[in-house]
Parts: sequence; C-alpha cells; structure tokens
Amino acid sequence: MNIPPEFQKKPLSLGDWVISVLVTKIPVIGFIMLIVWSVDSNTEESKSNWAKSELIVKLIGFAIAIIIISIIGFGVFANFADEIDWSDFN
Repeated sequence: MNIPPEFQKKPLSLGDWVISVLVTKIPVIGFIMLIVWSVDSNTEESKSNWAKSELIVKLIGFAIAIIIISIIGFGVFANFADEIDWSDFN
C-alpha cells in the first residue's frame, strides 16, 4: 500500500505547540522566530502555515494600532494648535 509522504510524517506534539506559542510571546525574539518558521523549508508545513497566519494577524494589528495612534495624535495636536498664538513665532 502506497501512503503519500505527507501522511507518513508524525504530527507535532502538544508540547511542541506549547513551546512554539510561548516562544512567540517573547517580544522581539517571538517575531523573529515567526519569520524564521514561516520561511524555513525544514519547518513542518502545519507550523509554517501557523507562523504565516500569526505574522499576518500581528501585522494587521500593528497597522491598526498605528492608525489609531495617528488619529489620536493628530486630534491632540489640533486641539493644542488652536490654543497657541502663532503670531508669537513670526
């Protein structure tokens, strides 16, 4: 009986997944490891796909945070800009 090679591999254990998730929680190292796992050809396909999806979610969250911080920052600046007498700077 011919079994395809992708079904011959043993799946990652629960311990492997727990360690992977814990490593990604370390601020800078976790982000670097997600990049490594997503592009490394020796990484299991399921772990590689998980790392790619985590990177996408983190980048979307980062972009949303930048947008919200920018909106708040521009709002604060506009509020203070109205109170400044700009004629003093000429």
